[in-house]
Amino acid sequence: MSATYVAIIMDGNGRWAQQHGVPIAEGHKAGADTVKARLRDAVDLGVRELTLYSFSTENWNRPQDEVDALMALFSARIIDETPELHEEGVKMRFVGRREGVLPELLEQMQWAEEKTAGNTRITLFVAFNYGGRSEILDAAVKYTGGGEDEFRKLLYAPEMHDPDLLIRTSGEQRISNYLLWQAAYSELHFTDVLWPDFSRADFELALESYEARVRRFGGR
Repeated sequence: MSATYVAIIMDGNGRWAQQHGVPIAEGHKAGADTVKARLRDAVDLGVRELTLYSFSTENWNRPQDEVDALMALFSARIIDETPELHEEGVKMRFVGRREGVLPELLEQMQWAEEKTAGNTRITLFVAFNYGGRSEILDAAVKYTGGGEDEFRKLLYAPEMHDPDLLIRTSGEQRISNYLLWQAAYSELHFTDVLWPDFSRADFELALESYEARVRRFGGR
Protein backbone atom coordinates (compact mmCIF):
# COMPACT_ATOMS: atom_id res chain seq x y z
CA MET A 1 0.00 0.00 0.00
CA SER A 2 1.40 3.39 -0.95
CA ALA A 3 1.35 6.50 1.24
CA THR A 4 -1.26 8.93 -0.10
CA TYR A 5 -1.15 11.39 2.79
CA VAL A 6 2.31 12.44 3.97
CA ALA A 7 3.49 14.86 6.66
CA ILE A 8 7.05 16.08 7.10
CA ILE A 9 8.94 17.75 9.93
CA MET A 10 11.56 19.69 7.96
CA ASP A 11 14.43 19.78 10.43
CA GLY A 12 18.08 20.66 9.92
CA ASN A 13 18.25 24.03 8.14
CA GLY A 14 20.37 25.54 10.90
CA ARG A 15 22.82 22.64 11.01
CA TRP A 16 23.05 22.69 7.22
CA ALA A 17 24.02 26.37 7.39
CA GLN A 18 26.66 25.64 10.03
CA GLN A 19 28.13 22.81 7.98
CA HIS A 20 28.35 25.06 4.91
CA GLY A 21 29.67 28.08 6.80
CA VAL A 22 26.81 30.36 5.78
CA PRO A 23 24.30 32.43 7.78
CA ILE A 24 21.31 30.53 9.11
CA ALA A 25 19.05 32.55 6.80
CA GLU A 26 20.78 30.84 3.88
CA GLY A 27 19.95 27.49 5.43
CA HIS A 28 16.28 28.44 5.54
CA LYS A 29 16.42 29.56 1.91
CA ALA A 30 17.97 26.24 0.92
CA GLY A 31 15.25 24.48 2.87
CA ALA A 32 12.57 26.47 1.04
CA ASP A 33 14.07 25.40 -2.28
CA THR A 34 13.83 21.79 -1.14
CA VAL A 35 10.15 22.28 -0.31
CA LYS A 36 9.41 23.29 -3.89
CA ALA A 37 11.35 20.37 -5.36
CA ARG A 38 9.88 17.71 -3.07
CA LEU A 39 6.36 19.03 -3.61
CA ARG A 40 6.75 18.33 -7.32
CA ASP A 41 8.15 14.90 -6.51
CA ALA A 42 5.17 14.24 -4.26
CA VAL A 43 2.85 14.72 -7.23
CA ASP A 44 4.90 12.30 -9.31
CA LEU A 45 4.95 9.74 -6.49
CA GLY A 46 1.19 9.69 -6.00
CA VAL A 47 0.90 11.76 -2.85
CA ARG A 48 -2.45 13.56 -2.62
CA GLU A 49 -1.81 15.61 0.52
CA LEU A 50 1.53 16.91 1.77
CA THR A 51 1.64 18.61 5.17
CA LEU A 52 4.80 20.54 6.07
CA TYR A 53 5.81 21.86 9.50
CA SER A 54 7.14 25.27 8.53
CA PHE A 55 6.93 27.31 11.76
CA SER A 56 5.80 26.14 15.18
CA THR A 57 4.30 28.11 18.03
CA GLU A 58 7.59 27.49 19.88
CA ASN A 59 9.69 28.95 17.06
CA TRP A 60 8.82 32.47 18.20
CA ASN A 61 11.38 31.85 20.97
CA ARG A 62 14.24 31.81 18.48
CA PRO A 63 16.52 34.89 18.15
CA GLN A 64 14.53 37.83 16.81
CA ASP A 65 16.72 38.32 13.76
CA GLU A 66 16.14 34.70 12.75
CA VAL A 67 12.38 35.04 13.24
CA ASP A 68 12.35 38.25 11.19
CA ALA A 69 14.29 36.55 8.40
CA LEU A 70 11.88 33.60 8.43
CA MET A 71 8.84 35.90 8.21
CA ALA A 72 10.39 37.78 5.30
CA LEU A 73 11.26 34.53 3.53
CA PHE A 74 7.81 33.10 4.12
CA SER A 75 6.17 36.25 2.73
CA ALA A 76 8.42 36.37 -0.33
CA ARG A 77 7.84 32.71 -1.16
CA ILE A 78 4.07 33.09 -0.95
CA ILE A 79 4.10 36.07 -3.29
CA ASP A 80 6.62 34.64 -5.74
CA GLU A 81 5.56 31.01 -5.88
CA THR A 82 1.78 30.96 -5.45
CA PRO A 83 1.06 31.79 -9.11
CA GLU A 84 3.38 28.99 -10.24
CA LEU A 85 1.91 26.51 -7.78
CA HIS A 86 -1.55 27.51 -8.96
CA GLU A 87 -0.58 26.75 -12.56
CA GLU A 88 0.66 23.34 -11.42
CA GLY A 89 -2.66 22.50 -9.76
CA VAL A 90 -1.57 22.83 -6.13
CA LYS A 91 -4.18 23.73 -3.53
CA MET A 92 -2.67 25.61 -0.59
CA ARG A 93 -3.97 25.60 2.98
CA PHE A 94 -2.36 27.20 6.01
CA VAL A 95 -3.03 25.59 9.39
CA GLY A 96 -2.22 27.14 12.74
CA ARG A 97 -3.11 30.01 15.00
CA ARG A 98 -3.61 33.38 13.36
CA GLU A 99 -2.95 35.39 16.53
CA GLY A 100 0.45 37.07 16.54
CA VAL A 101 0.98 36.83 12.78
CA LEU A 102 1.52 40.12 10.94
CA PRO A 103 -1.68 41.32 9.22
CA GLU A 104 0.15 41.70 5.91
CA LEU A 105 1.31 38.10 6.06
CA LEU A 106 -2.19 36.92 6.97
CA GLU A 107 -3.52 38.71 3.90
CA GLN A 108 -0.94 36.97 1.72
CA MET A 109 -1.85 33.59 3.17
CA GLN A 110 -5.53 34.22 2.54
CA TRP A 111 -4.78 35.35 -1.02
CA ALA A 112 -2.83 32.16 -1.71
CA GLU A 113 -5.61 30.00 -0.29
CA GLU A 114 -8.30 31.76 -2.32
CA LYS A 115 -6.30 31.72 -5.54
CA THR A 116 -5.62 27.98 -5.35
CA ALA A 117 -8.89 26.87 -3.74
CA GLY A 118 -10.20 25.14 -6.85
CA ASN A 119 -7.10 23.06 -7.55
CA THR A 120 -7.21 19.30 -7.11
CA ARG A 121 -3.84 17.87 -8.18
CA ILE A 122 -2.37 17.92 -4.68
CA THR A 123 -3.15 19.76 -1.44
CA LEU A 124 -0.24 21.42 0.34
CA PHE A 125 -0.99 22.02 4.01
CA VAL A 126 1.51 24.46 5.51
CA ALA A 127 1.62 24.28 9.30
CA PHE A 128 2.52 27.83 10.26
CA ASN A 129 2.39 29.19 13.82
CA TYR A 130 1.21 25.67 14.55
CA GLY A 131 1.32 23.48 17.63
CA GLY A 132 -0.50 20.20 18.09
CA ARG A 133 -1.44 20.95 21.70
CA SER A 134 -2.65 24.41 20.73
CA GLU A 135 -4.82 22.92 18.00
CA ILE A 136 -6.43 20.47 20.42
CA LEU A 137 -6.94 23.18 23.06
CA ASP A 138 -8.48 25.56 20.54
CA ALA A 139 -10.86 22.83 19.40
CA ALA A 140 -11.70 21.83 22.97
CA VAL A 141 -12.84 25.36 23.80
CA LYS A 142 -15.52 25.09 21.09
CA TYR A 143 -16.38 21.43 21.59
CA THR A 144 -19.85 20.68 22.99
CA GLY A 145 -19.86 16.91 22.61
CA GLY A 146 -20.68 14.37 19.94
CA GLY A 147 -17.58 12.21 19.71
CA GLU A 148 -14.42 12.17 17.62
CA ASP A 149 -16.09 13.10 14.33
CA GLU A 150 -17.58 16.24 15.84
CA PHE A 151 -14.28 17.13 17.52
CA ARG A 152 -12.40 16.75 14.22
CA LYS A 153 -14.67 19.35 12.65
CA LEU A 154 -13.19 21.90 15.07
CA LEU A 155 -9.54 21.31 14.12
CA TYR A 156 -7.69 23.86 11.99
CA ALA A 157 -8.22 21.86 8.78
CA PRO A 158 -11.05 19.36 9.29
CA GLU A 159 -10.72 18.21 5.69
CA MET A 160 -7.13 17.04 6.23
CA HIS A 161 -6.73 13.27 6.14
CA ASP A 162 -4.72 11.58 8.86
CA PRO A 163 -1.18 11.15 7.52
CA ASP A 164 -0.26 7.65 6.43
CA LEU A 165 3.39 8.54 6.94
CA LEU A 166 5.19 11.15 9.03
CA ILE A 167 8.80 11.86 8.03
CA ARG A 168 11.36 13.74 10.12
CA THR A 169 14.74 14.78 8.83
CA SER A 170 18.05 15.58 10.59
CA GLY A 171 18.23 12.59 12.93
CA GLU A 172 15.86 13.68 15.68
CA GLN A 173 13.36 10.96 16.65
CA ARG A 174 10.34 12.74 18.07
CA ILE A 175 7.25 14.42 16.63
CA SER A 176 7.70 17.74 18.46
CA ASN A 177 4.07 18.74 19.01
CA TYR A 178 3.15 18.11 15.37
CA LEU A 179 -0.28 16.81 14.32
CA LEU A 180 -0.86 15.14 17.68
CA TRP A 181 -4.47 14.33 16.83
CA GLN A 182 -3.98 13.41 13.17
CA ALA A 183 -0.79 11.36 13.55
CA ALA A 184 -2.17 8.98 16.18
CA TYR A 185 -1.75 6.01 13.82
CA SER A 186 0.78 7.40 11.35
CA GLU A 187 3.83 5.36 10.47
CA LEU A 188 7.06 7.18 11.37
CA HIS A 189 10.21 7.48 9.29
CA PHE A 190 13.33 9.15 10.67
CA THR A 191 16.37 10.01 8.58
CA ASP A 192 19.72 11.61 9.42
CA VAL A 193 19.60 13.66 6.21
CA LEU A 194 19.28 17.40 6.84
CA TRP A 195 16.21 18.95 5.23
CA PRO A 196 18.02 21.03 2.56
CA ASP A 197 19.77 17.82 1.45
CA PHE A 198 16.58 15.72 1.45
CA SER A 199 16.48 14.45 -2.14
CA ARG A 200 13.92 12.69 -4.28
CA ALA A 201 15.79 9.45 -3.57
CA ASP A 202 15.43 10.08 0.19
CA PHE A 203 11.72 10.73 -0.30
CA GLU A 204 11.32 7.55 -2.30
CA LEU A 205 13.16 5.58 0.40
CA ALA A 206 10.73 6.87 3.03
CA LEU A 207 7.74 5.92 0.91
CA GLU A 208 9.22 2.48 0.23
CA SER A 209 9.73 1.90 3.95
CA TYR A 210 6.05 2.66 4.47
CA GLU A 211 4.98 0.25 1.75
CA ALA A 212 6.90 -2.56 3.46
CA ARG A 213 4.98 -2.20 6.72
CA VAL A 214 1.76 -3.94 7.76
CA ARG A 215 -0.74 -1.57 9.37
CA ARG A 216 -3.16 -3.09 11.88
CA PHE A 217 -4.60 -0.06 13.73
CA GLY A 218 -4.77 -2.06 16.97
CA GLY A 219 -6.04 -5.26 15.36
CA ARG A 220 -4.25 -8.47 14.43
